[in-house]
Amino acid sequence: MPIRSKDKITRRGFMEVTSGVVAAGVLASGEIPGTVFASGDLKQPLFGPALAKIALEEHFDFSATESVSYAAPGSPEFQRQIKDLGAGRIAEMDRGGVEVCILSLVGPGIQAITSTQQAVEVAKRANDHLAEHIAKNPKRLKGFAALALQDPQAAAQELTRCVKELGFCGALVNGFTQTGDAGSVSFYDLPQYRDFWSTVQQLDVPFYLHPRSALAAHQPAYQGHPWLTGSIWGFTAETSIHALRLMGSGLFDDYPRLKIIIGHLGEGLPCSIWRIDNRISRTLADRPKAKRPIGQYLRENFYITTSGNFRTQTLMEVMLEVGPERILYSVDYPFEDMGIAADWFDHVSISEADRLKIARTNAQQLFHF
Repeated sequence: MPIRSKDKITRRGFMEVTSGVVAAGVLASGEIPGTVFASGDLKQPLFGPALAKIALEEHFDFSATESVSYAAPGSPEFQRQIKDLGAGRIAEMDRGGVEVCILSLVGPGIQAITSTQQAVEVAKRANDHLAEHIAKNPKRLKGFAALALQDPQAAAQELTRCVKELGFCGALVNGFTQTGDAGSVSFYDLPQYRDFWSTVQQLDVPFYLHPRSALAAHQPAYQGHPWLTGSIWGFTAETSIHALRLMGSGLFDDYPRLKIIIGHLGEGLPCSIWRIDNRISRTLADRPKAKRPIGQYLRENFYITTSGNFRTQTLMEVMLEVGPERILYSVDYPFEDMGIAADWFDHVSISEADRLKIARTNAQQLFHF
């Protein structure tokens, strides 16, 4: 049995579980089923339990944001995929062995709308659009709310509406928010967001902190290299800094039941968290306001998805640092391929118990399915 502490699984315990699977040569079959789900009962999947997945960083776009979204440069086929919330989407889910997708508005979404009134209006339209399509396939599709954090009070009200009236699973917000002009940047550790976070905790739903591209004008390091600002590197840098700001600000001391999700196997944070805490403990300079080690918040208040990072070595590191109970399956469709993601995950050399947790049971517990 693995040796565990309150905060993490030990390296020895992890290897007893996962390496034993490899040594025995026991891997998942990797067969991607063609049978469509019929029952809709998440506790009784029609095919192998490790293959009946729940995915939660899967995107859509619609008319109000399509011209400025990250999907805009995509091919006509890509445009069809990201706007399809019907038969085409379900067929892709079946191809990847995904029973349920929790859908979210593609970035930068509402966060890049500098007019507060327009942001509030478009967020509501996006949520109503999504809810309309979920109602047609409620056993297969669910939603994350888009929120106008240009107005924290309006965002709290819209999240409450989406959860209580539309049945959404929580919120997904695309990084920092711009308000008033394109050069402004607001991060959610700032004091004006404390009441919003109170609402999130009261509703007991997760908040997915999704990346957005770095603003090259704010960081000379990106100037002349625009390819660095997006998913290649800027996504990781922006989201990890934002997450560290939340942890360091004392937010989770004030609201200890908050649940934050980050993607792409943790945006590099699990690999760096020991050094972060070590340097905080030994630094001669400024320290964060947080009352506890940063790593403790990462392990207790954060969940990490596999979205768009199908790398076995990185998954192993994240499992060692935060434990398999904190990891959730995701694809990042249609920016990533459902079949490629499934083929990797269904073959990755971890125990079947951990595969089942990551594929579905962790999400079932988090979202109360």
